[in-house]
Amino acid sequence: MKTLTNFPYNHVLVVGLAKSGTAASHLLLDSEIKVRINDLKADKESEDVKSLIEKGAEVITGGHPLEALEGIELIVKNPGIPYENPLIDEAVKREIPVVTEVELAGRLHDGPLIAITGSNGKTTTTTLIHEIIKADDHPVSVAGNIGKVACEVARSTSDKEAMVVEMSSFQLLGTETFKPDVAVLLNLYEAHLDYHGTLEAYHNAKAKIIENQTSEDTFVYNADDKKIMSYLPGAKSKQVPFTLHQQGSGAWADNEWIYYNEEAIMKKSEIVLVGEQNLQNILAALAVVKTIGISNEAIHQVLTTFAGVKHRLEYVQEKNGRFFYNDSKATNILATSYALRSFQQPIILLAGGLDRGNSFEGLAPYLSNVKAMIVFGETADLLKETGTSAGIKDIIKVETMDKAVTEAYHLSNQNDVVLLSPACASWDQYRTFEERGNMFTEAVHKLK
Repeated sequence: MKTLTNFPYNHVLVVGLAKSGTAASHLLLDSEIKVRINDLKADKESEDVKSLIEKGAEVITGGHPLEALEGIELIVKNPGIPYENPLIDEAVKREIPVVTEVELAGRLHDGPLIAITGSNGKTTTTTLIHEIIKADDHPVSVAGNIGKVACEVARSTSDKEAMVVEMSSFQLLGTETFKPDVAVLLNLYEAHLDYHGTLEAYHNAKAKIIENQTSEDTFVYNADDKKIMSYLPGAKSKQVPFTLHQQGSGAWADNEWIYYNEEAIMKKSEIVLVGEQNLQNILAALAVVKTIGISNEAIHQVLTTFAGVKHRLEYVQEKNGRFFYNDSKATNILATSYALRSFQQPIILLAGGLDRGNSFEGLAPYLSNVKAMIVFGETADLLKETGTSAGIKDIIKVETMDKAVTEAYHLSNQNDVVLLSPACASWDQYRTFEERGNMFTEAVHKLK
């Protein structure tokens, strides 16, 4: 497995283990770099921590003492740890660089690097790009926020292998030299303000994906997003648009076909994925793969068979004429609005979750086809208020996912869609959006 060479730091503090911190620690130790680990709750008797100690890591648990910064030249932090953490805050004051593990991946990977970010659609777009490249028999790996630690994947990639990386704003904020050969910015919306503090700070973190690009690199961008368009004058890379509303350049669509520049690629009716959001994701993926020379045959093969990733407008099953969809990954209003626009049938919407202080007024224009709502979690009352203002009469507040699915089923008729699209993060009731989506799916399968 590959290790870091010509790495400019000799003593690194890894803050927060989990998957990313553990992988980063192993990489640094195998690269003969001195490593100190600070994790609030790590168990020194666990096999994972023992293996790091055996390799020579110093491990500090139970708190974040400022003494942990002594002699440290670089911090690799878990993306979820806020910069307000006293240890990180002090490191910034001392001008110690703070990065996330994707910075190490960028330094390690030698082949083509494709990085995707945006407020919504990252996982679907990343998966589409990976699957299309693979279908064309090119070596390719997938990593990042999609669930596979990037620096761990990069250790085993070849110099001709493409790596497709899904990147969050948390990860991008912790980059120094990270430079993708192809950068994709899907859309920008209000999200993660509890972490970034302001909308501008959030957008600036996303924009870091093109910060180090040169004229030899490519920036694939959403030409329908005004904020993204404002970044174009400062981008040094070649610019390739994708758009739902314009024609002629980059990846685009009309009523019947999807195109790349003037070339008709395939009929929209042949595409398995449903919804406007997914069409946007498809066009972004199309712009990437055509830019790097992938065949139309591979594009056609994937788009006529790929039905989506779990928890992203995932079709669960039909039950007595009702159609159940799991869109648990919809953790903000924009994602839920896309889901609602994906169906012509009446919808029973299941929504709610973590209260981040957001208003749901922006969801109201998309509720015209919603016949009933089942609301839950910290935002249940706020969503109920929005639904009532939109004229929805049947709104039921529940405590569990089983109850939500049961109530939705009782309110539905044949040909209705029962849609879990929460518009909120899951952390008030569930550890992850995946857990929330799995509980929805299990509850659907239990219906009689």
